[in-house]
Order: sequence, then C-alpha cells, then structure tokens
Amino acid sequence: MLKKIVSLALLACTLTAAQAQPAPQPSAYPARPIRLIVPFPPGGGTDILSRLVANKLTEVSKWTVVADNRSGAGGTIGIAEAVRALPTGYDMVMGQKDNLVVAPWLYKSLSYDPIRDLVAVAHVAYTPVVIVTGVNSRFKTLADVVAAARAAPDQITYGSPGNGTTIHLAGEIFNTAAGIKLRHIPYKGSNPAMMDVLAGTVDLMVSSLPSAIGQLKTGKLRALAVTSARRSTSLPEVPTVAEMGYKDFDVSTWYGLFMPAGTPRDIVAAVNAEVNKLLALPDMQAAIQAQGGETQAMTPGQFSALLKTDYDKWRGIVKASGATLE
Repeated sequence: MLKKIVSLALLACTLTAAQAQPAPQPSAYPARPIRLIVPFPPGGGTDILSRLVANKLTEVSKWTVVADNRSGAGGTIGIAEAVRALPTGYDMVMGQKDNLVVAPWLYKSLSYDPIRDLVAVAHVAYTPVVIVTGVNSRFKTLADVVAAARAAPDQITYGSPGNGTTIHLAGEIFNTAAGIKLRHIPYKGSNPAMMDVLAGTVDLMVSSLPSAIGQLKTGKLRALAVTSARRSTSLPEVPTVAEMGYKDFDVSTWYGLFMPAGTPRDIVAAVNAEVNKLLALPDMQAAIQAQGGETQAMTPGQFSALLKTDYDKWRGIVKASGATLE
C-alpha cells in the first residue's frame, strides 16, 4: 500500500511540474525567407520599389526577403497569388491602386476582393503619374498634345503598363478633362512601353514616376506634366496638369505591402514596425525619392482606411470612364 501511495505522489509531482512548464514557443519570426510577390515585370516602378524594400529589410533587419515577379493582367495575377497563399507571414505582395482599388471595378470577373481577402501591412510610398514623350518629339508642352489631338482625334497615341491600371485611367481621365481622344496602347509592363516611346513608336507614355525617372534624368525623355495635385519634389520644374488649366485634376498612386487575410496580427505589427523603421532612414528616403516616390509611414489601421477610402472613390471614376475588362 505504501509503495502505491509513494508512486501516486511521484506521479502527481511529475504532472504538476509538467503543468508548470511554459508551453513550447514558436520560433522567432521570421524563421525562414519571406517571399515578396511583385505583380509587375522587372524594371518597372513596382519592381524598383519592391526590391528597395526587400534589399533594405535584408540588410538592416537581417531578414531574408526574396522578390518574386508574378506579372500580368494589370497586376491582378500577382495579387491573386498572394490571396491564395497561406496566412503564415511568409508571403506578402507589393500592391497599389492599380490592382487593389481600380481592378475590382474594372474587371467583370476578379478572383479576389481586396478588402476581404487581404490585410494592409505597411504603406511604402506614393507617387504622381507623369506624362512623358521622347526628347526628339514634336510635343514640347501638354498644350501641344491637346492641340494635335483636337486636330487629329484618335491619332495621337499613348502607352501605359496595361489595361486597367491607374496609369491607363489617368490618360482616360485626361481625355475627358481636355475634351480630346488620345488612343491608348496597352503594354505588359512599363519597360516595353518605355522602349517604344523612346523609339518614337508611340507618341506619349503615361507612367508612374519611378518607372520614368531614370530616362528623365538622362535626358532621353521629356516630362510634360505630373498628374498629382501638387508638383513632385523629384521634378519640381514640371507643372501639374491642374496648372495647365485643368482644375482639380489629381491622379496619383501608392505602393504598400499586403498579406493574406488571417495573417496573425503580431506578424502584421512586426512587419509594419520594421518597414516603418526603414522609411525613417535618410538613405531609404533618398533612394525612394530618387525613383520619383515619397515615403509615407502608416500604421496597419491607417493604411487599411486609405485602401477602403480609395476603393470607394475609384468606383465612381471607373464607372464614369466607361472602361471595362474581361
């Protein structure tokens, strides 16, 4: 009997000690490389900013972040891939207005709902859209373009990174504001469109500033106007479309990191904190400004609110444009 009592006592002590031990903790995040999906081809504005963020996180935070280009359909293919990923914190995507607040109203059938299927993690930068032409082009000012388009409707061409992008619609909104008809030529990304405007195959390009800034600095492109409400700090000498007589014209875009819905809040907070640290670094600010963007740190809540506001706003803009895509 005594032996049984001792055995039971020892068992009780063992169970109590086991219960007192803390539960096994998961490995510190991130325990493996993080994939950053880039929904546009290499060389464009989204790709440039994505790689700046990936490289700086790897350098400063000692995380391993790998950029992975998944382009097509105005950026919607890359976003859809991020939505399908497991919400573990090891897949994120660089999204922007094009594929998150314009595409849902433009495409008749889209596989994702940005509000429901993604969580806003960290706002990275915002940038105006710029209207450019080749340095040898006959167009010296935006007024020259308008005069030529009125004389020859649907003959003056402009390229964009693709149907349904904010950049494409900036051109359509300008058509409406100026009462003209420029003919849109969609490309699969900024680089092929840039090559054709440099070659003179298309007359103009409507571009994100990060995609065009390099060619502008080398003097191969001429900027006719920026589409934001105020002048860009990267191109302070270039007038806004509003300054050219089109009151209240304001089209700009933003870039930011998103993860699949259901990603743990502590992981979202951790990534947000690290990205915001990077955005406060003078060299990171200078690097983004050199690409035509401006840094703007936000909390996940602030970024989510921006997404929802623009999502509602662009519903009306797309409807007014009459644009639709399959």
